[in-house]
Amino acid sequence: MNITHYGHACVLIEIAGTTADRRVLIDPGTYSNGFEELRDLDLVLITHAHPDHFDIARTTALLDRNPQARIVVGADAAEALDGYAAVRVIAEPGDALTVGGVELQVTGGEHACIHPELPTSRNNGYLVEGAVFHPGDAFDLPPAPVDTLFVPAGGPWMKLQEGIDFLRAVAPRVAVPIHQAGLALAHQNMHHHLLATLAPVDTEVVVLVPAAARAL
Repeated sequence: MNITHYGHACVLIEIAGTTADRRVLIDPGTYSNGFEELRDLDLVLITHAHPDHFDIARTTALLDRNPQARIVVGADAAEALDGYAAVRVIAEPGDALTVGGVELQVTGGEHACIHPELPTSRNNGYLVEGAVFHPGDAFDLPPAPVDTLFVPAGGPWMKLQEGIDFLRAVAPRVAVPIHQAGLALAHQNMHHHLLATLAPVDTEVVVLVPAAARAL
């Protein structure tokens, strides 16, 4: 499969199929760029309703350009689509479903805690085709071993040690750092280096060039 990183938490997964390829976009948010003109999407997955994961204006415009696409959301993110006609699927942790020819398993439940005095929010993690896992803003483990993991590299809800421990617990073949837009470039590079240095011995950490597809 090919993976393209559009910055922060937004990634495109292109899955080669026996009859047709499938294109899955995850978390087109406010910190991400370059996804706006994508075509032939089958699915758009939203892990949660925070703007850096779900830019409502650009996402609905994207769906207008991809009328065949379905959007998969949790109940909280679905509220933001009230009055919009796109075909939506509400998914909750524990669900196993096939949407647009793509197998999904949903994990998670709650967004990782930023501070106890702040309200909590929901979060879905998505295991796509039993192979690629996007955790959203949480460190809930996937329901099965995975080939490729999108591993958070920074955010107000985490420290890097947690990201490293998560990477070690999942132990994928390939790990792609995401969720780094809030870090200065020097800190992004440092966090990527530490993830690579402290990854499991059989895991390759691959930092993707923005908006450039790569086979993994």
